[in-house]
Amino acid sequence: MTAVKKALFNWSSGKDSALTLYKILQNPDFKIEYLLTSINQQYQRISMHGVRVELLEAQSESIGIPLKIMQIPEMPTMEVYEKVMTETLTELKNEGITHSVFGDIFLEDLRKYREEQLAKLDFKGVFPIWKIPTKELIQEFISLGFKTIVVCVNERYLDKSFVGRNIDQDFINDLPENVDVCGENGEFHTFTFDGPIFSKPIDFEIGEIVYRKYESPKQDSSNEACDTSQNEVFDYGFWYCDLIKK
Repeated sequence: MTAVKKALFNWSSGKDSALTLYKILQNPDFKIEYLLTSINQQYQRISMHGVRVELLEAQSESIGIPLKIMQIPEMPTMEVYEKVMTETLTELKNEGITHSVFGDIFLEDLRKYREEQLAKLDFKGVFPIWKIPTKELIQEFISLGFKTIVVCVNERYLDKSFVGRNIDQDFINDLPENVDVCGENGEFHTFTFDGPIFSKPIDFEIGEIVYRKYESPKQDSSNEACDTSQNEVFDYGFWYCDLIKK
């Protein structure tokens, strides 16, 4: 019999993470020890998603997997980001964890970057939904009973009206043709609050909707926080929908 591999799960709080976790939990070869999430140190919210830490903690509790938080400065350089990640992975490696699970779908450069960084610490990346067509993934997500709300949209692709909406068939039908239905190019981000991985739904209310624009990095580097290597993303702002835990 093959020994069960200890793994950490890179948890964003959104729909791709939720579906990926659902799939990996059914794989007897892996045991997920932690949900790993990067937090904006200044605002205490999930990087790019803008979700409050207390909602992240509520997800972890409902899922039943401990949370491991990485505190990341506002708009860090890649050197700073990689230093924090290396320290975190080294700590987890000492606990016997050898694999890192991601919900990436088709961004080749991002996967290559992740695998190269992991290899430096003798970790292996696992990508359960890699190359599955996003139209299939979103339909599977909905059919499984997951519920998710859009918490951030990039104004380059979507206007303010899309933020704060639950993802359902009407939402999918309303998306422009140039927008991936899973937002894999950074078009939008979500918070998943119910579904088969949760013991109970996450209870929240919708707060204010705010607009924010980020400064471009001072050096030429991939923007890991946005899951894209396109620096022109900084020419555009983002609409955020604040969620408040009840």
